[in-house]
Amino acid sequence: MNAADQVRSLAQAQAIASVAALFRAHFPDARANLTPWRDDPLTRAFAEQDSLDLSFHLPGWSPRSQCRSFLVQLRLQQPTGLAAGSTSGERPRLLGVTVRGLTYESERWRLATVGDWQPTGSHLPQAEVAQKLQQFCRELFDLFADSTAAGHSEAA
Repeated sequence: MNAADQVRSLAQAQAIASVAALFRAHFPDARANLTPWRDDPLTRAFAEQDSLDLSFHLPGWSPRSQCRSFLVQLRLQQPTGLAAGSTSGERPRLLGVTVRGLTYESERWRLATVGDWQPTGSHLPQAEVAQKLQQFCRELFDLFADSTAAGHSEAA
């Protein structure tokens, strides 16, 4: 689901902004897009409430990344006892991340935080780009873990 459509609280807005800032720290030329999916009936039929999707567009073709755009999909678990779309200030728990390298024609590669966290696909990014993406994913898990701890400490 589009990241912009998921914002229901200040904490969620801060989380999305933090994700974008973390990505841009590794890929400063990338431009964030919080609404990578079209708003049409077919797209809405496949929308996943527990997914936070945003994309990052490079100024042109990147030979090192083997793509023009990155689609970042975060799989989330809502805080216990809350339904999707809740307005709680607590951030959801991050279950996993998938990053896809895209061109106008198709997906070139994908990196998922399962298994060995290595990119797979027809045209793989260079090793240094894969390392940056892996570091970005580690930082995302740290970000969401810190937000969960902060949410619990404020309630105590």
